[in-house]
Amino acid sequence: MNIPYSWLKELVPALPPLTELEPVFAQLGLPLEGIEDVPAPPEGVLLVTVTAAEPIEGTQLTRLTLDAGPHGERVIASGAPNAVGLPAGTVVALVSPGTTLGGMTYGVRALQGVESWGMAASAKELGVGESSAGLMLFPVGTAKPGTPMRDLWAADQVLDVEVTPNRADVLSALGLARDLAAFLKLDLNEPPAGPAAKGEGEIRVLLPDKGRVIERDPTRKLRFGCDHFVARTVSGLCNGPAPLWMQRRVTLSGMRAIDLIVDTSNYVMLELGQPTALYDRRDVAGDQILVAFGRRQGETVRDLMGHEQTVGPEDLLILDGQERPISTVAEAFENAGQPQPGQGVLGIAGIMGGDHGHVRADTTDVVVEVAHFDPVLLRRTSTRLGLKTDAVYRYERGVDPLLPPRAAARLVGLLGEAGGTVHPGATVVGQPEVPNRIEATGTQIRALLGMDVVTAEMRDILTRLGCAVEGEGDQLSVVPPSWRIDMAIWQDLAEEVARLHGYAHLPEQLPTLRVHESNVGAEREGVARAGLRRTLAGLGFQEVVTYTFTSDEEAEKARAEQPGVRLRNPLTADRTGMRTALYPSLLKAAAMQTGGERTLLFEIGRIFPASGETERLGLLMRGPLAAKTHEAGVAGDFRAFRGLVESLAGTLGAGLEVRQLRGAAVPPALHPGIAGEVVWNGQSVGWLGALHPEIAQAFGLKGETFVLEAALPLPGREWAFRDPSRAPAAWRDLAVIAPQAVSYGEVAAALRQEGGPLLQQVEPFDVFVGEQIGAGNRSVAVRLTYQGERTLTEEEIDGVFQRQIAAVKAQGWSIRER
Repeated sequence: MNIPYSWLKELVPALPPLTELEPVFAQLGLPLEGIEDVPAPPEGVLLVTVTAAEPIEGTQLTRLTLDAGPHGERVIASGAPNAVGLPAGTVVALVSPGTTLGGMTYGVRALQGVESWGMAASAKELGVGESSAGLMLFPVGTAKPGTPMRDLWAADQVLDVEVTPNRADVLSALGLARDLAAFLKLDLNEPPAGPAAKGEGEIRVLLPDKGRVIERDPTRKLRFGCDHFVARTVSGLCNGPAPLWMQRRVTLSGMRAIDLIVDTSNYVMLELGQPTALYDRRDVAGDQILVAFGRRQGETVRDLMGHEQTVGPEDLLILDGQERPISTVAEAFENAGQPQPGQGVLGIAGIMGGDHGHVRADTTDVVVEVAHFDPVLLRRTSTRLGLKTDAVYRYERGVDPLLPPRAAARLVGLLGEAGGTVHPGATVVGQPEVPNRIEATGTQIRALLGMDVVTAEMRDILTRLGCAVEGEGDQLSVVPPSWRIDMAIWQDLAEEVARLHGYAHLPEQLPTLRVHESNVGAEREGVARAGLRRTLAGLGFQEVVTYTFTSDEEAEKARAEQPGVRLRNPLTADRTGMRTALYPSLLKAAAMQTGGERTLLFEIGRIFPASGETERLGLLMRGPLAAKTHEAGVAGDFRAFRGLVESLAGTLGAGLEVRQLRGAAVPPALHPGIAGEVVWNGQSVGWLGALHPEIAQAFGLKGETFVLEAALPLPGREWAFRDPSRAPAAWRDLAVIAPQAVSYGEVAAALRQEGGPLLQQVEPFDVFVGEQIGAGNRSVAVRLTYQGERTLTEEEIDGVFQRQIAAVKAQGWSIRER
């Protein structure tokens, strides 16, 4: 935000020099991004009065006859578009002969038969602004003809203040001066208040208190997006250039001077931080204003820049009255508050005025609108429409909800000083929210800050900031000022105490570690995730981080769920939605690998399926686990991939089981014959297997590819410790013949069920298929390990072993004899 130092100096007369202020801004949390020295115009730039403006036939030039005071009557030729038809008495800035400006020395030269005595300049040519659209104009009587412009437009310094999003209260000269005065304990000169309203205004405003409610959160509601609206009227204006002093402040603050009415509106926004809007009263039908949402989706509104904007039922509009009077709120808001045909759109609330009702050169009577709108609603509308104005910049950060009456009085007061007649009444509607009381203690604040600030000083600091402070002893009962919408909890009070007491007074000592009970154990998931990453890296996997965006085509190619969360403004055509699985991203990363080298990838990321956002772990393996050299190497088959997953579980101290999936239970991404369910510590967390050949072909992956996808966090289990058994273990081998459709997991489950506490482990060591055991069968040989607290007898072991054999036969399977 740009603000001239002279403006702050007027509001805080005792303000120290700017060289001393720079560290003060830093301590306030409002560091200066830069300081620009703006020199005064050269001595030879004079304020002169136009006595006549005549077009030069056959050219685009205008002959201006000027009263230059001591220099007498002078004539110049000007090509500026606004020089045509300039009324007599208008004041312009004339660069007199012999003056050097912008590296050029001006003199007298002939232009189309006119001996032009110097040049009438624009703001950009004068070096005081960026506007080069026309001559810089000032009202009649601004100065005595021939007065050097530097006498009224002195050199200044412009501060570029960095304002954080939570400090909307300092987006104005008054807000910044208020903060400086509080910190430096100086007196603040408030800007003139303007004429207070007396009685009812001439404009009727409707803010219905029934119907649709815009809800930001359960504790805060703004009816119809606007909870405070003030309308006042001014008549008899002669629109033209704004006063020089106003143009100077508006220009130095980085805005372009336009005309009296618009500049006054911008000036009040810069001074108080309250955006305003003014409408030509001729266009406010029936002297009535209605705040309502768009009539239908896709409705177009022409803004004051002449552009068509497409609005809908979610966008708040300012409308004029109907041809017939509106008698009741219910009549005005039929059909759930929709505006009725025939109403003109005066503007898009809080964002930009409309072409209908905008101020023109011949505007004499205006309707002043000063309102408080829902910042979330305005941010959504401005983002949707791509309109980012100075008003939106303030509204979306939070404007003082109680400020509209004061800003309206200041605005009409300035227009009254410029020759307008101010109607004494005002229309004020709505019930703005007032700040809530905050309870705190000095002890609380000292403990949080680690600073020894006495409670009495805290009261003084908060009072200087405009808070109403009550309470005795250590107790603080605080009502923040309405302009500090960022002060909502007692921690905000602590921040203000630290800011004004001075961060430089923070003691140089290690802070006491105070962990809230709600944070105990909060680091467990992060620690577990870090351990998971380290273990996977130790097994040879490389982590990849891919886009969370996908497209319908990619999801279809990978046979993944179609994205349900869509992007309103996608970066590219192949990133239009949020992904619903991790493995397509891993497949794209694997497809970028060249050659037949080993590829081991993993990703930990979030997915967005229809069931809800969740975090997942994805693994991918391709190529040989160990390349063939002088040794045979290790093939990258399913057993190798499963072995890596088992090593992962073993390193993390987890129990892992892979259960075969068949038929409809097989995920679409996997090969129907090589698919398994991952059971981690007894809970199903995902699946693994070989990638379906058709998907591999679609992604251009040759050879076998194996993938895993599991939900995070992986379930843990309680740790238990026991002494190792001193008794020796005993083994029995058993070969079970079963149909090939029976998985090893089913065989192992049957053996474990009858094994009881003596059975310690079931481990397969051979699989045989052949004519000897019958077509369609296979033999799975397992080793059974038994162990107890003492040495087991043969009778005890054989008893368990025989029960297991009986359980196998009860399933219809057989035992392979030696």
